[in-house]
Amino acid sequence: MKFSKDQLKLYAITDRQWLKDNQSIYDIVEQALEGGATMIQVREKTLDKNSFIKEVKSILPLCHRYGVPLIVNDDIQVALESKADGIHLGQSDLNSNNINKVVPQSMILGISAQNINQALKAEKMGASYLGVGAVFTTDTKRDASVLNPFILKEIAQSVNIATVAIGGINNNNIKLLENTSIAGISLISAIFAQDNIQQATSDILSIIKRTKF
Repeated sequence: MKFSKDQLKLYAITDRQWLKDNQSIYDIVEQALEGGATMIQVREKTLDKNSFIKEVKSILPLCHRYGVPLIVNDDIQVALESKADGIHLGQSDLNSNNINKVVPQSMILGISAQNINQALKAEKMGASYLGVGAVFTTDTKRDASVLNPFILKEIAQSVNIATVAIGGINNNNIKLLENTSIAGISLISAIFAQDNIQQATSDILSIIKRTKF
């Protein structure tokens, strides 16, 4: 799927810990898509590789029905074997692999960055977009350093590729990211920990549309 920075507007990342009884990752992704999510990342830390591949393969047609790219977190093999639209890699994933040779140019490549040097390196490696954060305190990664909006803006403006902000973002603090030159926001619990995922996603999308990044 062709990448556009508009797809980063509302970037939803799954987290298995928020699943309720009888729910699957497919179920919650479908609700987020119905609410207007523009990109989906499947993030699995406990599934074995074969189950992860099977899960992504099942969700991919659903995302494509909504015209939304599906990104795999961290695992390049899973992304390739499932034919996902892209892969998102952290800084620790960049050391042992020549990413340019392993990830096809046709695949969306997201790379996490916490400073300008990392951002420039990611761009040089062929990243399609940057994931920058944490921009607020988050329970998902409690050891993550928090970036103030000024630093976020500096990083976003240091490269020619799009930036999505991540970390502790919710309905109440989205407006604090105004004028930071980002393309959109990435959320986990603000979507998937909610009782009504579709409504939560729709509400956040409404705030985004009223916010000038």
